[in-house]
Amino acid sequence: MTSLRRLGVQRGDRVLVQLPNWNEFIVIYLAAIRAGAVLVPIMPIYRHDEIGYILERSQARVAFTAGEFRKFDHLQMFRELRAKSPELRELVVVRGEAGANEQSIERLTEPNRRADDFDEPAIGPRPTADDGHVLIFTSGTEARPKGCFHTWNTIGFSVRGLAKAFELDRGCVTFAPSPVSHGTGLAMGVAVPILTGGSIHLQDVWQPKEGLARIREHRCTHAATATPFVRMALDAFDPAVDDVSSMRMWICAGAPIPADLATEVAKVFKGCRLLPLYGASEIFAATACWASDPPEYAVTSDGRPALEGVEIKVADEEVLYRGPGAMLGYWRDSERTAIAIDKDGWYHTGDRGEVNAEGLLRLKGRIKDVIIRGGTNISATEVEEHLLTHPKVKAVAVVAMPDRLMGEKACAFVVPDGDEAPTLAELGDYLKNTRRIAVHKIPERVEIVKELPMTPTGKIQKFALRDQARRMVEIATS
Repeated sequence: MTSLRRLGVQRGDRVLVQLPNWNEFIVIYLAAIRAGAVLVPIMPIYRHDEIGYILERSQARVAFTAGEFRKFDHLQMFRELRAKSPELRELVVVRGEAGANEQSIERLTEPNRRADDFDEPAIGPRPTADDGHVLIFTSGTEARPKGCFHTWNTIGFSVRGLAKAFELDRGCVTFAPSPVSHGTGLAMGVAVPILTGGSIHLQDVWQPKEGLARIREHRCTHAATATPFVRMALDAFDPAVDDVSSMRMWICAGAPIPADLATEVAKVFKGCRLLPLYGASEIFAATACWASDPPEYAVTSDGRPALEGVEIKVADEEVLYRGPGAMLGYWRDSERTAIAIDKDGWYHTGDRGEVNAEGLLRLKGRIKDVIIRGGTNISATEVEEHLLTHPKVKAVAVVAMPDRLMGEKACAFVVPDGDEAPTLAELGDYLKNTRRIAVHKIPERVEIVKELPMTPTGKIQKFALRDQARRMVEIATS
C-alpha cells in the first residue's frame, strides 16, 4: 500500500491488473482498494486491441502484468502499449524480469519487511464504501468494451448476499479456476471468501484432471465456474483416484443447468449440489438458487432474486433488475448508461425470460447479440468489425453455434470479396496476429455464402443464421 503511494497512486486513480489466477492478484487487489484506488481487472486472454482501448479509456496510472504466460509474452505487449499510453506512469512485472523504468512485484511487496513495521499514516485515510472500488470492462453486445463502475457498497451488497445464499463461512474452502479478473471469479473466488474469512485455492489454467486433484488435496467445499466446467470435470472423473466428497456446492454461471447434468452430478459427485447464478458485470448477482431451495429449482429455473432488496421483472420479454448491487454506471459514458439504466432505476439486461408464479426466473435467450463461450461473453459486432478489414471479406455475420463442452462457439458466415474465399485458418491467423484480438473471440467455424439473409429494411436475419449453425452441428454430431 505504501509502495503504491510511492508510485504516485492517489485516491480514485485506476490500477490495471492483467494476471492469471495467481496469489499476487489478491495481494494487489487488497493493496489497491486500501489505498483508495480503483482496480481495473483484465482477463488474461485479452490482447493488444482490447487492452490498448481499456488503457486509453480508464487512464490507468499503474499496470501490473505477468512476464510470459502460456507461451505469450504479456510483458512485451505492455511495453508496446505503454509507449502509446501517456497516462500509464508505472509498469509492474509479476513473475518476470523487470527492465529499465519498470518495477518488480518483489520490490513493492518487500517480503523481508517486519510485520509490525507498517506506516499507516503514510497510506492516508481509508476509503469510504461509496468511493470507487472496481472498474470491470465487459464486451456485452457493443463493438467496444464498457466499463462497469462499482463502489464497495454496490459489489459488497452482492458479496454479502451470495455468501448467505450459498452458505459460505470461515470453514469453507473455495476452489477458483474461473478468472478472478471476471465478475463471477472476482465476487465468488475472491471477495466472498475474504469477507467470510474462508480459504481460497486458485487454479491459473483450467485442466479438469488437475482441478479434481486439487479439490481432493485441499478439501474444497465450493466452486463457482461457467457451467461447461462441470461437464469437463465429470468427463475426467475417476472414482479410483478422485475424491470430491468435501464438495458441497458447485455454482454455475453463464448458462442454465441441464437436467441431465444435475442428475449426473448428484450420482457421481455425491453430496455436491449444482446451483445456478445469473448476473452480469453491471449487477453481479440477479438471481440464484439458494442452498435452502428445493433441488428441482436448479434445473427448472435460473433462481429467484439472489438477495433481499433485489427486484426482478420481465417487460416485453426482457429481464430487468433493480437493486443496491447495480453499478453506478458505465465509466465516463453517460449515453450508454442512460440506455442501460432507465429513469426508474431498472437495469435492462438484454436477456429474454419469464417469471413463474413462484417468482422463479427462467431465461429464454438473448436480445443482445452475443456468444457465450464457456461463460464468457463475445461481442459478435466486435468480431465482425475486425473480420471486415480482411481483404477477402466482403460481408460477414458472426453467430452462436451450440457446443457440448463450451455451451456456444462462434460461427462466421462470410461473403467473400472476389473469387478466392478465405479459409478458417487464414482468418484465424489474421485475427490473432494482425488484429491481435483475444484468442477466445476467434470463430471456430467459417461458412462461405453467396449472400447473407436480410430483412426488407436491410438488417441481417441472424436468427436464420443461428438456425443454420445449429442444424450444421446437429448433422455433424448425428
